Amino acid sequence: MRYSYYPGCSLHSTGKEYGLSVEVVCQALGIELKELFDWSCCGATSAHSTNFKLSVALPARNLVKAEQQGLDVMIPCAACFNRFKSAQYHLAADPDLQKEISETLATPYRGGVAVRSPIDIFHRDFGLENLAARVSRKLEGLKPVSYYGCLWLRPAEVCNFEDPENPVMLDEIVDSLGAESRKWSFKTDCCGGSLTISRTELVENMVGRLMRMAREAGANCIVTACPLCMANLDMRARPEEELPVFYFTELMALAMGLEEAKGWFKLHCIDPRPLLNSLDLL
Repeated sequence: MRYSYYPGCSLHSTGKEYGLSVEVVCQALGIELKELFDWSCCGATSAHSTNFKLSVALPARNLVKAEQQGLDVMIPCAACFNRFKSAQYHLAADPDLQKEISETLATPYRGGVAVRSPIDIFHRDFGLENLAARVSRKLEGLKPVSYYGCLWLRPAEVCNFEDPENPVMLDEIVDSLGAESRKWSFKTDCCGGSLTISRTELVENMVGRLMRMAREAGANCIVTACPLCMANLDMRARPEEELPVFYFTELMALAMGLEEAKGWFKLHCIDPRPLLNSLDLL
């Protein structure tokens, strides 16, 4: 399996451990990633609120590069995924816009590649049975709730990702690793997004509610696939409410016995190592 790869800005900065774990896991599974040459920012999170055509042109530039590589593009960041899917949606619906954006880029946009999430690729393309077969240490005792947030799923007609009300692929991936995902009703609730700077108290309240509801569901940790959700959950939880938060690819690497996994957990604000040590998973 081969895919173009768009890491985006967060996976080289605040979501560094996500980027590293995606690459290490894909290498271990034999999934070849070909990073887009000279990729650029997709415009998240501000372009769409300031200039519509710019918000389309920025991801379209990268989509054209993926078309030139002839491979569907894997995008691990939920915000980047959302911007790419939005650009595709608007370009497909408006031929005049597509012509204008192609002229702006000096390269024709043809809409010839699919935008894919690693969740989708690991679940559908690689397969849960194959993934379970790669597990060398089952994550027994780990009881996560899967937290998707907003951007993978909404607007549903744009993202076309999974059931926008009750997605399950992330739950089924962590279950295949030997963990016990817990059911809860908050997997698609908002974490507050970029309001973390301008409305910090509001975000702290939203994150606190998510943490409390996760505990009520019997969880001892949270699993996500969004750098912005990770930042809010990991940084804005009050000490008395906090639970460890993982990128799902970190848990994949841990279950597969990949040594690199041990070095990522120290990058978390809420240290997950006490929980993992208590379950004899480190």
